[in-house]
Amino acid sequence: MQTTKLGISRRTFIKTGGALAALAAVGGSVPLGSLFRHDIPQIYAETPETFVWNHCAVNCPGRCALKLYVKDDEIVRVDTYSMDTDDMDEIQPRACLRGRSYRGWVNHPDRINYPMKRAAGSKRGEGKYERITWDEAIEIIATNYRQVIEHYGPEAVYMNYCTGNYGVTARPWFRLLNSIGGGFLSFYGNYSLAQLMWITPYIFGSKVTAGSTLDAADDAELVLVFGSSPVETRQGGAVSHHDYVRLREKTKGKVYVIDPRFNDSLLGHSDEWIPINPGTDAALVSAIAYELIMNEWVDEEFLHTYCVGYDEETLPNSAKGQNLSYKDYILGSGYDKQAKTPAWAAPITGIATSRIKSLAQEIGTTKPVFVIQGWGPQRRSNGEMTGWSICMIPILTGNIGLPGTSNGLREGSYAIALTGLPDGTNNVKASISVFSMVDAIDRGSQMTEEADGVVGVKQLPYDIKFVVNWAGNCITNQNSDINWVHDVMSDESKCQFVLGSDILMTDSLKYSDVILPDLFRLEQPSLIGTGGDGAYMLAGSSPTSVKFERKSAYDAATLIARALGKEQEFTEGKTQEEWLKSCYEQSRVKDPLLPTYDEAMEMGVYTRKNPKGPTIIMESFRKDPITNPLATPSGKIEIYSEKLATHISNHRFADDDPVAPIPIYAPEWYGVETTTKEYPLQCSGFHYRGRLHSCWGSLDIMQELNPQEAWINPTDAQERSIKQGDTIRVKNQFGEIELPAKVTPRVIVGTVVMPQGAWHDANMNGDRVDKGGNINTLTTHRPSPFAKGNPQHTNICQAMKA
Repeated sequence: MQTTKLGISRRTFIKTGGALAALAAVGGSVPLGSLFRHDIPQIYAETPETFVWNHCAVNCPGRCALKLYVKDDEIVRVDTYSMDTDDMDEIQPRACLRGRSYRGWVNHPDRINYPMKRAAGSKRGEGKYERITWDEAIEIIATNYRQVIEHYGPEAVYMNYCTGNYGVTARPWFRLLNSIGGGFLSFYGNYSLAQLMWITPYIFGSKVTAGSTLDAADDAELVLVFGSSPVETRQGGAVSHHDYVRLREKTKGKVYVIDPRFNDSLLGHSDEWIPINPGTDAALVSAIAYELIMNEWVDEEFLHTYCVGYDEETLPNSAKGQNLSYKDYILGSGYDKQAKTPAWAAPITGIATSRIKSLAQEIGTTKPVFVIQGWGPQRRSNGEMTGWSICMIPILTGNIGLPGTSNGLREGSYAIALTGLPDGTNNVKASISVFSMVDAIDRGSQMTEEADGVVGVKQLPYDIKFVVNWAGNCITNQNSDINWVHDVMSDESKCQFVLGSDILMTDSLKYSDVILPDLFRLEQPSLIGTGGDGAYMLAGSSPTSVKFERKSAYDAATLIARALGKEQEFTEGKTQEEWLKSCYEQSRVKDPLLPTYDEAMEMGVYTRKNPKGPTIIMESFRKDPITNPLATPSGKIEIYSEKLATHISNHRFADDDPVAPIPIYAPEWYGVETTTKEYPLQCSGFHYRGRLHSCWGSLDIMQELNPQEAWINPTDAQERSIKQGDTIRVKNQFGEIELPAKVTPRVIVGTVVMPQGAWHDANMNGDRVDKGGNINTLTTHRPSPFAKGNPQHTNICQAMKA
């Protein structure tokens, strides 16, 4: 029997259904078989297939070119950019599996198509909504905004952190809030690398934010990778995934990966996995530093010429004579009076004393050494000190500013930078840590600079009363301690109004009072620039007409501005596409090599190799530190920071938050040294191929290919009678989750790890056990000491069969 696939789109089916209904209404009939015949042009008319370029726009720097094939005003398949070559030096921003599955996401049955308001009698978080008109939605939003501004002012308005929509015109809500009411309470930092963003200026100055490009490692004899897996975290495009695979195959040096998990980046040319207990990288570095110092493998000439604070000789005057140098800390003559020997570090890190010594010897006797870190090690309660400590390996050995070296930070990039839609002027001086939004709803008027990291004012005047949550899932799903967050957000006496705008009903969106249907970036004209070893720009136009009552964020914001009498201030008389063209022309003034707007839209992908070759970070500083000083107070690398010492004296810290003006090992609140009988295991998350944070988490095909599982070592599993595939319950003082077990030696003993970003799925009016396996049911909302950042990898737990 021969079968035929039906090429009927949803739109065609609806049209056909309408025609059949009309025929039936006048007494006509249609043979059943004719519904499936392609020779009836009135029902199914063959139309040509066309394609347009666009791009991915979620929180992955790969962005990825998307070649969208369109038929009957529907996307019928998704392809990508590729060249007929396997040359790893060619720039090919190919889409990963996630990008190629966009068609299923765009046409998801849970797509939001109409404005909605919370159903009468329902509570925030229940997800009960009723359809309303755009006019009604805008009136409700405008009324609540006016009330909040009148009673509290713009300091009580907040634009929540979002990572689901990037591009030249991707910040209309920020511009809206600045246009209609003089601003809003802003945030600093982000969920990815808040701790490193905060501490790096104290080390290298504000102008150094990353390391060398990965192709600089071609000349390295040894590559050390701390807690990074680019082939998973940055899966598509021509950025870190591509560049790291190229590095693995082309570098002449050994590649060592230091990670609690045998991650996917170890595949191919990687020489050794060094398993380490989560949160103990600084202890390992301290022990390596001890060996380097004791065996005279440090580069003292570099430390005395380019650095402040290594030893007594290089300390600033304010710190001399007090044993406050880094060398004093390592040798045990200062600070905690504990020599940081390999024997001291071994039980903390889980790495044998002998391996710490041999690793230190390799580092100390090899040049050049290329050191990079991912953002996982710093996403912890001791993240600022951990990130700083990892940078000490290249600092101590002088492996900075030379071929084959980096500075210990994450890899840098050679990228195309495009001018974006201007935010306008925010007249509100105050800002809070991105991680503190729910705190500011719960107790904002009590939050201070000294205790809570408030910036711009000594104390917030009001709690947050009006929240815009657009293209983000960071109210609950990506936020810590979901159960606590739910209790705060569902208490309607705290925040007056939450405006949500997104493409699907996420867990965070359920706390909205009004929801507006958004567009994917690929459904709009767009431009974006990015890069890795090489640079590229992606351009695209709308593949189809706008469906149902969806609107772009810019068009939705325009309606709100109009209702508040501020349309001209917001739009300046321009449509979204006119802004796109205007911003791009500004980019072309700065970068004349860019193609014209029309050329960019037609070509879809514009690539550019770095004419100078690999970017070696701090190269000019290494050549001449006098002429090319760093943007630190001393102009040098600061191992001891006088500025940080002042900050510490002016702020309050908890007793179990060890802080210092040098990089130290700080035991975690919930870590290897603080496990308990009730919660004897560490628990940590990792980025997953099947999702980008929570994006794509609702697609069945991605869930099937990348199931949500808890990785547990066979030793820990055997003690608990857990077998592969068993449903297990992982719990701690913050919550409980259920998910299948993956019993594997690819995770260090004593630690359970799971992919972050799974969709939270719990009965919040019942037992609250999360059947979606979201790690943030188990994470603490206590912020890190300096950055007030997200410590979501700092957890202890127990695991058992469900």
